Amino acid sequence: MVWGRHILLPWLLSSAVMFGLSYLWHGVVLSDLQEVGVPLTLYMLLAALFYLVLGLVLTIATHKAIQYEFISLKGAFPLMAFLLGAAVGFVVYLGIFVLGVSFTKHGLVHVVVDILWQMLEQGLGGLAVSLGI
Repeated sequence: MVWGRHILLPWLLSSAVMFGLSYLWHGVVLSDLQEVGVPLTLYMLLAALFYLVLGLVLTIATHKAIQYEFISLKGAFPLMAFLLGAAVGFVVYLGIFVLGVSFTKHGLVHVVVDILWQMLEQGLGGLAVSLGI
């Protein structure tokens, strides 16, 4: 696997997109970041690290899907990369929810909206990977 333009750029682009969308959702649209039990600087550093790992996972998964022809590079590739990212977002949210570290203390509607946002966030991260490749 080549770590130049085909891995590094999509990885950093998708990580930045997902981190930015997370901040937009939890820090601007909602007031979730006010409920964080750790210092905000520490939370942001850990979130940045999490999104770097998640961006790398999405980038490698997308490359493997291309390599083994799970995703066609023909016209539907960006949509397939988005769907791959959305699937990863669903799995990530399930893990976060089960561990009890999600911001979902506001009821079932909040959980549903939050999981849909997570899927959109990681879906756009997958789309960012496809644009960077």
